[in-house]
Amino acid sequence: MRAAETGTLSLNSGQDGYSPRADQDGQHARVLIYSHDTFGLGHLRRSRAIANALVAERPGVSVVIISGSPVIGNFEFGSGVDYVRVPGVVKQPDGDYRSLNLHVHLEDAIGLRSAIIEQTARTFRPDLVIVDKEPTGFRGEIVPALERLQGTGARIVLGVRDVMDEPALLVPEWERKGAAEVLERYYDEVWVYGLREIYEPLAALPLANDIAERITYTGYLRRSVPQEPGLTRYPKMTKGPFVLVTTGGGGDGDDLIDWAISAYESSTPPEIPAVVVFGPFINRDTRRGFMERIARNPKLDAIAFDTKLEVLMSRATAVVAMGGYNTFCEVLSLDKPTLIVPRTSPRLEQYIRAVEAERLGLVNMLVHENGHRDPDRMARAIDRLADQKRPSEVTVPGLLDGLDVIQQRFSSWLERRAARAMTQAAE
Repeated sequence: MRAAETGTLSLNSGQDGYSPRADQDGQHARVLIYSHDTFGLGHLRRSRAIANALVAERPGVSVVIISGSPVIGNFEFGSGVDYVRVPGVVKQPDGDYRSLNLHVHLEDAIGLRSAIIEQTARTFRPDLVIVDKEPTGFRGEIVPALERLQGTGARIVLGVRDVMDEPALLVPEWERKGAAEVLERYYDEVWVYGLREIYEPLAALPLANDIAERITYTGYLRRSVPQEPGLTRYPKMTKGPFVLVTTGGGGDGDDLIDWAISAYESSTPPEIPAVVVFGPFINRDTRRGFMERIARNPKLDAIAFDTKLEVLMSRATAVVAMGGYNTFCEVLSLDKPTLIVPRTSPRLEQYIRAVEAERLGLVNMLVHENGHRDPDRMARAIDRLADQKRPSEVTVPGLLDGLDVIQQRFSSWLERRAARAMTQAAE
């Protein structure tokens, strides 16, 4: 049994200045969330949703998010949430990585990131640690911090989205990283942000038998419309019915945007107009070309980026999207008829999610045929959104219970720990 389960210490208290905190009443608990963020917005937005939910449930809680996202400063966080940004890394076309801004070797950037992560953990002394998706972090950078944290009484949780990847790619990837061994050694729980009835992301992995006992399927993470509007100015088109076209971060959304625009350039364009949100990571030259085409079409308009996309989505009549995890949570939460156009390379994550969601009747899906994106097929698919069911018309028990389950598990663990501390004090 790991030390985090018993509340005892396997490291000497105060070793290298690293020791658990004395105030363990749960009212002022601390949570550390690690999000490697090498690409896109998905990991950051998921971590932000969880952080905001935890401080909303227990106002005395403090959450620090460790992230490599270059745009984390553009987002607003709840009272009690802050972040530490580690130097960014970016994936290159050949699949390798490099430092995003620093003129240093990748190994040096990883070493710097790892040192910042470990020092943050040592100083912050969290009660709960949530690691997003990668048990070892990017290139193993979080393992030294996990080694330190294991003996402090902190509960260490791996949080994974509903779909990781197809087994043929996921299994060798985990073997290469030694992820299963790290999961077995350091992690007390695994939270799957989805439902077993929809997909089991870890089923194909050769995990130890007791790992299954640590897995909780939370349901998807419900999103809400921010109470305060953002500063983004929306096109006049949004005052009437419109379709929202979104690709999340935008770094891999060129094909969807091109296909949607071409539908409105066809001889029989969709009846309802569309607003395109490019995302912060789209190539500038590509965006410039899209804007030239959009400017010539009276049924199209666009904005660059919106950190409060939920506001615009709530106004939309329907949504056309790639189908990443966060967008899927948003369209379910805001109950929008949605057309998913999933990415099929280099990963099948979005495609697997879209297939299962369409099977349940939550969304419709459209994929290109042999690399050909027929404008008329897209136009007709957009037109059919007007008659498509809303997600709420499909009954899936526990579908959007994710944040509630996370809050409950956190509170229950804090209460059990406080009770143990009282018992030990009485002895």
